Amino acid sequence: MGESKKEPQGTGEASPAARVRLEQAEGGWRLYCSGQWSAERLGGAVATLKKRVEELHDTTVHWDFSGVTQMDSAGMMLFLHYRERLEARHCRVEVSGQSREQRQLFELLRDFLPRQRPSKPRLGSRLLKPATDLGRATVHGWHDLLAFFAFLGENFFTLVRSLFHPLSIRFDAIAKNIQEAGVRALPIITLTSFLIGVVIAYQGAVQLQKFGANIFIVDMIGISVTRELAPLITAIVVAGRTGSSYTAQLGVMKITEEIDAMRVMGFDPQQFLVLPRIIALMIALPLMIFFADIVGIFGGMVVAHLHLNLSWTEFLHRLQNVVDVKHFWIGIVKGPFFAWLIATIGCFRGLQVSRDTESIGRYTTISVVNAIFLVIACDALFSVVFTELGI
Repeated sequence: MGESKKEPQGTGEASPAARVRLEQAEGGWRLYCSGQWSAERLGGAVATLKKRVEELHDTTVHWDFSGVTQMDSAGMMLFLHYRERLEARHCRVEVSGQSREQRQLFELLRDFLPRQRPSKPRLGSRLLKPATDLGRATVHGWHDLLAFFAFLGENFFTLVRSLFHPLSIRFDAIAKNIQEAGVRALPIITLTSFLIGVVIAYQGAVQLQKFGANIFIVDMIGISVTRELAPLITAIVVAGRTGSSYTAQLGVMKITEEIDAMRVMGFDPQQFLVLPRIIALMIALPLMIFFADIVGIFGGMVVAHLHLNLSWTEFLHRLQNVVDVKHFWIGIVKGPFFAWLIATIGCFRGLQVSRDTESIGRYTTISVVNAIFLVIACDALFSVVFTELGI
């Protein structure tokens, strides 16, 4: 057992006292332990753990023992006690950096930890639980927002640096991501856009027939599809398809430690993984919206011809006369903004994945929900601004 035991650095000096440092890490918190975890040197660690553990709720805690030079049964029992406290506070504890002796000591002592019977929650605690959950969700959301702004700052810095050094831009990765996010999404975009055009035409035809205003179906389809429906529906489909794939891809790389390996080798994940995906989607989405405009109008055209007896020539002639080109450009302009939101959220959530497979599914779901919500909110903001400007 003595051959793998960690020895303190230095010559003839006593090992430092046990220390604990709490740091915020990606996907949770990190408890870094160092020094000699023996009975006579645990005073500072006990005080720190007693204070810090009370601050952690519903999160992942990475407990790192790589800095511990020596540990006896007292130190191990202290770890076991506070690990149980963290799990009682709904925290997921992940341990790393233990030596072979420490693992053997853990196996020996974990069954001797006194078990406390779960106490029945009091009436007051049950009544306060909604307020407590709301407070925890608020604090978690605030930390999440700060982390997102930090991610945006890092991404903006990487973009500016790349613009000053154009040779560092990975054009091959951008082209590959355009193919993945744009070209391979065309079949589902075609289907959804065609069905949207059909639905809008059918719903409008029923009402317009009552007033003998069949020709106005062209106005409704042309303006609604190009200005609102094609950009919004295309962005929602891309958020569910491409945004989720960005999160899953980066999440798997996080679990397999590929991202950590890139940082060790001096490669910036923002430049090599995040930026190409964002640029590619900002290029591909406006093109997909243009394609969706054509398919959606064609779907409405088919219904107008079959249900309202409008000829193809009459439909196209009316479309050219009543639908201004500004409606088309309004829909296209929305594309880069929607794409930036989708790609940024997808990459941000992917880098938040912790070191377990369960978190991939959780953060992928969060990514899609966040992206769709922000796309709809952004579209509402565009509608208000354009209406106020009279566009």
